[in-house]
This record gives sequence, structure tokens and C-alpha cells, in this order.
Amino acid sequence: MTTLAPSLPLLRIGPHTVQPPVVLAPMAGITNAPFRTLCREFSGGKGLFVSEMITTRALVERNEKTMQLVHFDASETPRSIQLYGVDPVTVGKAVRMIVDENLADHIDLNFGCPVPKVTRKGGGSALPFKRPLLRAILNQAVSNAGDLPVTIKMRKGINDDHLTYLDAGRIAVEEGVTAVALHGRTAAQHYGGTADWDAIARLKEHVPEIPVLGNGDIWCADDARRMMRETGCDGVVVGRGCLGRPWLFGDLVSAFEGTETRQAPSLREVATVMLRHATLLGEWIGDETRGVIDFRKHVAWYLKGFSVGSEMRKKLAVTSSLEELGAQLHELDLDQGWPDGADGPRGRTSGNNRVVLPDGWLKDPYDCSGVSAEAELDTSGG
Repeated sequence: MTTLAPSLPLLRIGPHTVQPPVVLAPMAGITNAPFRTLCREFSGGKGLFVSEMITTRALVERNEKTMQLVHFDASETPRSIQLYGVDPVTVGKAVRMIVDENLADHIDLNFGCPVPKVTRKGGGSALPFKRPLLRAILNQAVSNAGDLPVTIKMRKGINDDHLTYLDAGRIAVEEGVTAVALHGRTAAQHYGGTADWDAIARLKEHVPEIPVLGNGDIWCADDARRMMRETGCDGVVVGRGCLGRPWLFGDLVSAFEGTETRQAPSLREVATVMLRHATLLGEWIGDETRGVIDFRKHVAWYLKGFSVGSEMRKKLAVTSSLEELGAQLHELDLDQGWPDGADGPRGRTSGNNRVVLPDGWLKDPYDCSGVSAEAELDTSGG
């Protein structure tokens, strides 16, 4: 192995050292305990792996599904939870519950969701436009967190005419937030176009007091190193780039430790990971069939770039048992090497959308009426 570069400075999130400075982005229905297990295994336990987004109201009300999502394996350390809420009091109660019941070691707050059913109620990436509400939520979170570090993840703003990230970053510093992560897109872009890494650099210059993490268009480990080099950010957050590629975290460790080692699994090796992923989901859910059904959404991501016929892809997408999944995977040409077209964008790519907002939302950034508790839906993104 050839040494490429010296190790970068450590990323510190409160008392926690994250080395390499790599964070798994929360993704609804994706970053559950089984997927985090796979990512940690490939990384050798290095990095920070955040849970699916948890709505504060559901947590406070002890929703059964939500309580399962906040369960961490004994091997997960630090335990990282992402919360989403629109009401400062409820956010404060949720944070206090996490502290009192020792549910996590780190709390991240989501202000990046661009989903219309959330933004139309004033939540997600729409919320930072209302500066006083953002400040109130952060104040309640930090004041109730005790020794637990609180971080935030956000987007540039609603659209190019309504950018909020610099103001939001300054408010975060003033309210005691430990670090901020910026997805270099607006809500209007959703996941389309190209992420604006220059915005990440501007935020780093604007809030030098705390770590800034960059997010957007990290499709391979070398993209992560390039982002840090070009923006000066303190770490990276990886989302869609690891869909169907949990071994990317092994590549990231290698890249940040200065070696050329990169994963290029054959289809046989990918199939082995797919079967393990489905198995872990069944064990976590407590039902093999439901686990395999939940795994279906991952099939296309794992097989991207490989020569697999459309009929076989359809069959794999309707499997309902581990035996069936294993048998169908065995029918593939498993000797295929890693394809040239496997890297690059994956997941949702739509962009240039009109952001659906409450009536009159953009008239006054200091008028916080119109935010509804209905914004707290079980959805995520950012």
C-alpha cells in the first residue's frame, strides 16, 4: 500500500473523537440498526453512524415503532440519534428523555428535509427561514442536553432567493451547538443538480468557532478528501453515496489514513453482503419475511452497474424469504467484476422543484405563526 497523505486532524463532537472525520447521514428507512452494523463492520468501527430520523413528538409519546428505532446495539459507540421537531417545548422534552433514560451519546437535529408534506407545514428545510423559531428550538435542545453534544444538519436554504445557512450557522454557535453539517443544496433542488461545495467553504469561514461538516455528492472516498481539501470543512457526511455500498466506509477509512486501498467487490461478494443485509433486517424486525420485504428497496442500489437482466431484477424485487433471495442471487453471473458504471449518483436525483410552504411563509422571517405539529411526520432526508 502506498501512503498518499498524512492523517487529517481529529474531528471532535463534544467529548467524542471521530476519526476518520466521516459521518453516516440519517436516511429514513435506510440507516436502521442493520445497515449501521454493515457500515461499521466495513469501517472497522471507525466513524460516526447516525440513526434514522426520530420525530420528537413520537419519542415523547413512546410510539412503539419509534422506541425500536432508538435501540442501539451494544457495539455502537457513540450512540447517535437524529431528532426532528418543530415545537421547542417538545424538542426539549425529547432531549431530556434521551438524557434521563441514557438513550444516546450524541443528538443531531434535522433542518434539512425537503419533502413537501413537511415543508408545507413549516418543518424541515423550511424552518430555518424563521430565525426566532430556529433559535428557540436550539435553545431548548442544548439547555436540556446536559453533557450530550448537540449538532444540526441543514440545507443552504429554501431556494437561491431565500438562503438561510449563514444566519442558521451563527444562531447555532450562539445557542451552544457543537457542530453544523451543511448539505450544499437548497430545498428547491431536492437531490438534483450539483451540490454547492463553495457554500460549505463560506459556512466554515462564517462559523470558525465550531466544526463544519460537508454533505453532498460524495460518491467515492476520494470525493470526501477532495471536499475537505477544497472547502476546509472539518468532516464529511455521507448519504446517498453509500446506498447499496456499505463498504464505502472501508474506502473512507483507507483514504483518510492515506492508503490506496479501495473496495471493488465482485458480484459474488456483493451478493454475500446483500444476503447478510436481508438476514440482519429479519433478525432486527423479528420476522424473516418482513425483513426480506424491507430489503427489496436496496436491490437496485446493490446491483447498479452489474449485468443483470430486467426479469431477474424484477424477481429479486419481489422475494419474500432468505432461501428465495439466496437462490435467485445464485442464478446471477457472480463472477462479474466491479463494473465501471457503479460509481456516481444513486438514489433520488430530482431537482428544481417548487418548495411547498405555508401561506405567507416568506413574507417575514420573524413571524413564526403557521408552523403546525402536523409537520412532524415520519419522513426524513436532508
